[in-house]
Amino acid sequence: MAIDFEALLTRDVFIDYNFEEVMYRWDHREKKIYVKFYGAQERTEPVAPDHRLYREALCSGREITREQYEKGFTRQ
Repeated sequence: MAIDFEALLTRDVFIDYNFEEVMYRWDHREKKIYVKFYGAQERTEPVAPDHRLYREALCSGREITREQYEKGFTRQ
């Protein structure tokens, strides 16, 4: 599913960018972005909104569910 950019204003959004084997979590309350690479734990430090890989994920990634994000590896 494509990224619904309007959703970033109202809810948490989970993004999978399987080309780079990375996922992102947008926390809409904190207004912070967290990164999680396949097979690893979510990093505790937020990512900058202008981070190159995050921008690529927004353009070429797909929205996933919280459950898929928590599970980790989502490549199909």
